[in-house]
Amino acid sequence: MFMHGYNSYMKYAYPHDELMPLSCKGRQRGVTPPRGDIDDALGNFSLTLVDSLDALVVLDELDEFEKSVERVVKNVRFDSNLVVSVFETNIRMVGGLISGHVMVKLVQSRDENRLRWYKDELLQMAAELADRLLPAFNTSSGIPYSRINLKYGMLDFLRQQHDTCTACGGTMILEFAALSRLTGKPIYEEKARIAMDFLWAQRHRGSDLMGTVLNVHSGDWIRRDAGIGAGIDSYYEYCLKAYILLGDEGILQHYDAIMRYVNKGPLFIDVHMHKPTIAARTYMDSLLAFWPGIQVLKGDLKAAIEFHETLYQVIKVCFFIGS
Repeated sequence: MFMHGYNSYMKYAYPHDELMPLSCKGRQRGVTPPRGDIDDALGNFSLTLVDSLDALVVLDELDEFEKSVERVVKNVRFDSNLVVSVFETNIRMVGGLISGHVMVKLVQSRDENRLRWYKDELLQMAAELADRLLPAFNTSSGIPYSRINLKYGMLDFLRQQHDTCTACGGTMILEFAALSRLTGKPIYEEKARIAMDFLWAQRHRGSDLMGTVLNVHSGDWIRRDAGIGAGIDSYYEYCLKAYILLGDEGILQHYDAIMRYVNKGPLFIDVHMHKPTIAARTYMDSLLAFWPGIQVLKGDLKAAIEFHETLYQVIKVCFFIGS
């Protein structure tokens, strides 16, 4: 299934960022009709190819991996005059380049004849792209602005957008910490830690919960509903994975707060961060479907099985209604 999607992208869409499956054409920023904020993930930097590098190794498609690494090194650039999401560019592009680099090293360690030409180019590209994102962190709090221009940095109109979601502000630590460790440049991890530490300081001290949207300068909460869905989902994902990667046990307090207040039996219902016994809404959004995987990583298997079963039953009902 993966190779069907990958090969279709390479045939019909590469070097553009995404494949439009109905028209079998590539989506190109500035040419294809825009879709609003959704397009902020696209930077005319062959997003799908970069994001697929590590999967090719996992699936043992080593010949294609070698070709794709060469394509990325030769053709991908980051100087387009485009506004992109700091969050999306980090998790997809910086993360894709770092994992691609690590996979190259793994492949080389197993077969010295593969990628003999490679001289850390993907890692250098990851650092270059991260450097282009760093100006977004120049806020009073250290939480990054949500968007930045790849070529010109923080333009005036981008500085006027003061609000960002918790996920956007707190989902940088894995890539930036790994990049610092691999390059020996501490600035990336330092910036990501400052943002996470500030977010943690803004939590409600009684519940350890936080909202989903805040001001990047003052830290004031714009939306105070606390949950694990849209606007905050990947923040909790990165908290646990950062603990696994970096060993910071304090981060685990976030998980405990969610299980104490947001978990209602087999459901996870948003609550008010300042009044965690009061529900903020009575439904679950689709983005929280990742949570059972986090529970498994934490070792909370019984709860993971129960929540996964709940989500499975929801899907069955939805398909039944739709049919």
